[in-house]
Amino acid sequence: MDENLRKATRTGKVNELYRVIQSNGNVSRHFDEVEFIETPLHIAAEEGCIEFAMDMMNLKPSFARKLNHQGLSPLHIAVRKGHKEMALRFLEIDKHLVRVRGKKDVTTENRTALHIAIQNNRLDVLQLLIRTLKRKDYYWEVVNRKDKDGNTALHIAAIHNQPKVLKLLLNCKADKHATNQVGLTALGVAQQHNNRENIAILKDCFIPVASNFKRKLEKQVVKYVTKASLLIFQNMDNISADDRNALLVILGLLLTATYQATLSPPGGVWQGENTSKSKGSYDAMVLGKSVMDPLNFLLFYIPTYLVFLVTLFLTLALLKTFPCDFSSALQVLLAFLAASFDQSISDLAPTTLTYTILNIFSGILFLLMVYMCIVHRVSKISVSIVGCWIFPSILYLCLGSDIGVSVGQGLLLFLILYDEFWKGTILIVCYCLFVRVDAFLGAGIDLYYFLDIVTLIGCWLFLSLGRLCIMRCT
Repeated sequence: MDENLRKATRTGKVNELYRVIQSNGNVSRHFDEVEFIETPLHIAAEEGCIEFAMDMMNLKPSFARKLNHQGLSPLHIAVRKGHKEMALRFLEIDKHLVRVRGKKDVTTENRTALHIAIQNNRLDVLQLLIRTLKRKDYYWEVVNRKDKDGNTALHIAAIHNQPKVLKLLLNCKADKHATNQVGLTALGVAQQHNNRENIAILKDCFIPVASNFKRKLEKQVVKYVTKASLLIFQNMDNISADDRNALLVILGLLLTATYQATLSPPGGVWQGENTSKSKGSYDAMVLGKSVMDPLNFLLFYIPTYLVFLVTLFLTLALLKTFPCDFSSALQVLLAFLAASFDQSISDLAPTTLTYTILNIFSGILFLLMVYMCIVHRVSKISVSIVGCWIFPSILYLCLGSDIGVSVGQGLLLFLILYDEFWKGTILIVCYCLFVRVDAFLGAGIDLYYFLDIVTLIGCWLFLSLGRLCIMRCT
């Protein structure tokens, strides 16, 4: 390497870099001709010179994928040195850099940036890499990629006794059944090292037969969902910031328009006394119900619901690139909006038949949220909020019993939040207080009125306790 270029790189002086380029326009040509070489970007990554590294990466993007004599890319070096901001800037320019791995070198052993971050106990850097990876559809492949010894990132975390890293990786769908070259899973590695906390985290919450069935089912679901995700989101994450902002404005207007149309149906709502209609007409004119006949009601609200579903879907998808905490807060708000929208249409439905038909679209809304959760576009809490409000009406139509609805609702929430005990408990308690606020404000308290609440909370606690007991026993 040219000594003047090396000196400019070590000091991080950008003006010196351009002075060297002016004196010798071919100063960086030979780097592309050598397979393994230390580039100025490697040095800048090691020294933590962010401004210099960004200029160099813009001038020579190929340097970001070059491996030095130790088989490390600039991103590997930034992660190993703990330069979190630099790693983030690298990934902002080229998100595919996280897939670059070392080759033909014993030191890196084909490990990705995830392996190196875990090996060096850099939880903050790992969180950054995972957050960036989740925006791409191939993140599951990278999280479960094996090194030279067949160890995934989960194996490395178990070897180095890092329970927080294990939880983070498992939340990212890391495959805990993957084996290394000696046939050990991450649980087997943890048992070898007798790390009790890691063993408890990695143990299955079900018996082996159920666990194997669950694993096969998850693989099939992930397989088909990933294919669908590639078709839908392939180009959505790569649109420019200006286009994204314009789309969000348009989608916001559509959400507002559809919600307003729901609150103000054509013809308004019935405001007189309850009156039974003649035979052959719709059931009854009830206070607060739409005055439209059932057919016109469905012709108006089915397209409205479809517009709302598509708009909500696109809005949630576009929020993926936002900061994690900000995106999660918006997802929760949109989940409440979806629940309110569905409740408004259900309250306005003039007949039982129209109410039943609209419940089909309620189910589609819930399945949409589940799909978005599987592809990591929304959080589990968002799905649970929608499920709390939408699923009871569907269950009631099927079961016709408040107790059965509470049991089904508790089972549903457990399946979604089985690994989030405290979040699930808080959500259920808040939901119960909300739906029974009229009982608390009333003059008298009817114990039977609270039976469905007790059933829901009891079902959740029973299932959570059962899971804990199975984990302890196994």
